[in-house]
Amino acid sequence: MKRLTIAAFAVAGVAFMPAAAVADGPQAIGVATNHAGLASMAGNIDMVHTHLHHVLNCLVGAGGQGFDQAKGNPCGGSGPAIPQTADAATKTKLEMVAANVRAGTTNPDIEASKKVASDAAAALK
Repeated sequence: MKRLTIAAFAVAGVAFMPAAAVADGPQAIGVATNHAGLASMAGNIDMVHTHLHHVLNCLVGAGGQGFDQAKGNPCGGSGPAIPQTADAATKTKLEMVAANVRAGTTNPDIEASKKVASDAAAALK
């Protein structure tokens, strides 16, 4: 009887879990893809870097390498993609995208940074 009660509470806990907590990874990937596209079309290096930071923040989340809250976090309500991703191959791909984007956020060459952004958008689709 005790096991049944514990199992019932566990199931109830999942039932009351916000939907965003279950789908954070895919939602954050979608937002990151959108911001990678915005970065690839930005008209100046500051906007390219800003949107690349949004991509990075969505991928790694607070405490992640390169996260910068001051740059904005469009995934703040949904959570970061990498920590929410269980599939090892997808997680590896996201980490590679994050490493490339991290480098793009400091590259002063607008065309090179836009290339990083377009490559990130393609990889995240």
